[in-house]
Amino acid sequence: MKSEYLDKKIWQGLVDNNRKDQEVLYRHYYSYGMSICLRYTATREEAKEILHDGFMILFSSPKKYDPNQAFKPWFRKVLVNLSINYYKKQLKQVHETGFEFIPESKDSQPSALDTMQYEELVLLIHRLPLSYRMVFNLYILDGYSHEEIAGMLEISIGTSKSNLSRAREKLRALLNPRTHEQQILRQER
Repeated sequence: MKSEYLDKKIWQGLVDNNRKDQEVLYRHYYSYGMSICLRYTATREEAKEILHDGFMILFSSPKKYDPNQAFKPWFRKVLVNLSINYYKKQLKQVHETGFEFIPESKDSQPSALDTMQYEELVLLIHRLPLSYRMVFNLYILDGYSHEEIAGMLEISIGTSKSNLSRAREKLRALLNPRTHEQQILRQER
C-alpha cells in the first residue's frame, strides 16, 4: 500500500469481509485519517469517533470506493464529510453574521506561520471557535470554495467568507499576542 492506490488484494479482502485485510488497512491509514479528523473536532475522542465511522463505511460497503481511483483523496473526502455532519449535529443553531472584510497583512517580514511546526499550527487552529475552524480547514487546508462550504455547512456564502476572515484575524492575534493586547485595550476605551 505504498502508492496512492489501494492494493487490489486488500480491496478484494474488504469486499470479502476479510478481517486481516481490514486490520492492515486500519493500521496503515489510522494516522492519516486521525490527522484529518483532528483538524475538524474539538477533542481526540470526537476525532476517533469520526475516524472509526469512516473505516466502518469502508468496511461495510467497500464497493463505495473505486479501486481505480486514488485512495487517500477518497478517504479524506469521506472523513471531511463525516466531520461536517458531526459539526452540524453539534451545532444547534447557526449564528449567521454579515460579511466583514479584514485585509491581509502586507508585512514584508516572514510571517510567524513560515517558522511554525505543523503541531503548533494545529494547536492554534484548535483555539478558534468551531464555526471559524470548520470554514478555515475547508477553505485553506482542503481547498473548497466558499460556495461549496456554504452548501456543506448550510450557511450563506457571506457567512463562510466572514468566518474565514475572522479565523484569519484570530490566528493573527494568537500569533502576535502584543497586537492582540492592543486590540483589547482599544475595545475597552
